[in-house]
Amino acid sequence: MRVRDSDPMPRSHCQFRIRTFWIGLLYLAIGFALWFVLVGFLILLWRLVWSLIRIIKGFIALNDNEPIANPGCWRFG
Repeated sequence: MRVRDSDPMPRSHCQFRIRTFWIGLLYLAIGFALWFVLVGFLILLWRLVWSLIRIIKGFIALNDNEPIANPGCWRFG
């Protein structure tokens, strides 16, 4: 079965989780790289808040059996 042939609801959630992982990893790398400039702490704090909001919104949408409206976005979905 190909990805484009799958059901849109689970596909959007999988894309959303994968996107959350990679963007979170990017925030993590930038935050650690800028840690010594003291702005890295703020980036890491932002990553924590951003990740929690995306995870909670994903669980709520999954519980309501709804797809993620825009799984490719950088914001909160």
